[in-house]
Amino acid sequence: MISNSIKLLVLHFGLVLIFGNWGVQASWDEWWTYDGISGPKYWGVLNPLWKLCSIGKRQSPIDIDPDKLLFDPFLKNLHIDKDKVSGTIENTGQSLVFRVDKESKYVLNITEGPLTYRYQFQEFYIHFGTDNNLGSEHKIQGYSFPAEIQLYGYNTDLYSNMSEAQMKSQGIVGVSLMVQIGQTTNSEFQMVTNEFGKLLYKGSLRTIKDISIREMLPDIKYYMTYEGSTTHPGCWETTVWIVLNKPIYITRREMYHLRKLSQGSVEHPKAPLGNNSRPTQDLRERTVRTNINFAQRTEADPQGKTCKLNMHKNMYYKANDWTSDSLYQI
Repeated sequence: MISNSIKLLVLHFGLVLIFGNWGVQASWDEWWTYDGISGPKYWGVLNPLWKLCSIGKRQSPIDIDPDKLLFDPFLKNLHIDKDKVSGTIENTGQSLVFRVDKESKYVLNITEGPLTYRYQFQEFYIHFGTDNNLGSEHKIQGYSFPAEIQLYGYNTDLYSNMSEAQMKSQGIVGVSLMVQIGQTTNSEFQMVTNEFGKLLYKGSLRTIKDISIREMLPDIKYYMTYEGSTTHPGCWETTVWIVLNKPIYITRREMYHLRKLSQGSVEHPKAPLGNNSRPTQDLRERTVRTNINFAQRTEADPQGKTCKLNMHKNMYYKANDWTSDSLYQI
């Protein structure tokens, strides 16, 4: 019987033969997928630089367990600049990705919150499902949202670009924004959703000018945070994740158009682009902190017992208080 290591070695060299013809390095970024022999299970063996996808101990995304949230009173409010940026949104065949133009007039900084350094926004990814029961990469007590937008920025205090920062300590910030079905979409996000119909096939590009990422987001006051990785290859364990408490909304019609996108070209459209989510990873010994004070009393709720978290109308969270073992439901 062939051992698993030999099988993986055969798979790796077989893919090099198919895509690289010995001596010509395969363009791994072009064809990795979310299923089959090029899916998440095999990312770590497709490219030596991606080995953390298989052996990493601080991987993302995760399923956030409400019972293990830890209130940290020292967490600050998150700050994201309101300046507008211009860029290109592309159907890469794996995801829908917006990247800021290098010539963009302004830079967008992400600071404060759990961050020690200044991070410059570079891109966002849209992960979504082919139905409303799945789509987001991060989950809450097993609950998956229809979609998730992930903003990535790199540490400009220590590093010169994203390529360098993604492989270095504290190099990347990831801001996770859950997407829920609603009646209306805010005007900034509509600048993105209006382009869905023109991004049907891999390689399709559209320019988006003067978009305010901050205005696209809901209230960013409350969040959860943990140390993790990028959720796409090479799964770099250099990412500070900030999962926002409130979702953004998308209409059913816009979601319908998003789900029309394909992985392939016009000639060979292949499968739908949806279901482009990496499975959740083990939390291991990591702590998920939050700045939501579960014990805080208000006039409306003087007992401080119940306070609904806004990610889902039927979702209630519990968390460990920073200073005691008592549990508070929100």
